[in-house]
Amino acid sequence: MQLSRRPRPKVVINITSLIDVIFMLLLFFMITSTFLEQPGIKLELPTAKTTAHAEPQEFVLTIDRKGGLFLNRQALALDGLEAEIRKALPGMKDGALVLKADQDVAHGLVVRVMDLAKRGGVKKLIIGTKPEK
Repeated sequence: MQLSRRPRPKVVINITSLIDVIFMLLLFFMITSTFLEQPGIKLELPTAKTTAHAEPQEFVLTIDRKGGLFLNRQALALDGLEAEIRKALPGMKDGALVLKADQDVAHGLVVRVMDLAKRGGVKKLIIGTKPEK
């Protein structure tokens, strides 16, 4: 006697909804990601393990390796720094200024620039670093 075999039903996994979710996540991350490119003066920023990402600021004070000062990529002298900051202060969001100094700059110069910035009216001084790898 021969028994008839019933064909086994094929197992089908519907992954349409999974693909939809993956595309939605991809779209979400693409829209919410920010890519900051800050062209400008060549600096070797010091590294720090405790870096925190801050929102981009409009005013950046840069000290290059040779001790040159630049406020938003415009060169200025140390003795005119306080006056330039006072002029720029109304345009600063929350009175915030980012200070980016090359790692080879003397500590005394950085402290002096920080003091001049505070005397110029800066309320929030953000020190620029790069994250350690």
